[in-house]
Amino acid sequence: MRIAFLLIAAIMMVSCHKSQRTEEIKNEIFQVEKAFEKMATEKGIAEAFYFFADEDAVIKRGNDSLITGKENIKLFYGKINNAGTTVNWSPDFIDIARDGSLAYTYGKYVWKIKNEAGISTEHKGVFHTVWKKQKDNSWKYVWD
Repeated sequence: MRIAFLLIAAIMMVSCHKSQRTEEIKNEIFQVEKAFEKMATEKGIAEAFYFFADEDAVIKRGNDSLITGKENIKLFYGKINNAGTTVNWSPDFIDIARDGSLAYTYGKYVWKIKNEAGISTEHKGVFHTVWKKQKDNSWKYVWD
């Protein structure tokens, strides 16, 4: 009886710790998403997508075009005139791998593009990002 009680108590403690750690990692991911969004506003879209990219990151843009690699992602956004462009997003859902090495998010985004005449166009959609924990414990996206 005593052994069964100790076993149940141990299982509950481990699962509570896992649950707490899961919530901590989800919060980390949320904070990374918000830092990514903030950098896009303050330093520009190309710089933010470069900074938060894993070396082997892939983004899907346009007509199902895949841009592969951190340097190519920076080149892609560097070619686009982003003056007058803002992007905002927030994750509606965050989940993590059991071992805490990967996470994914999805939610809504809004791109606002202002042309030379000052006329704004809005593009709304849903984003999906996959995050990978780096050796230095930072998070970088591998898919966006």
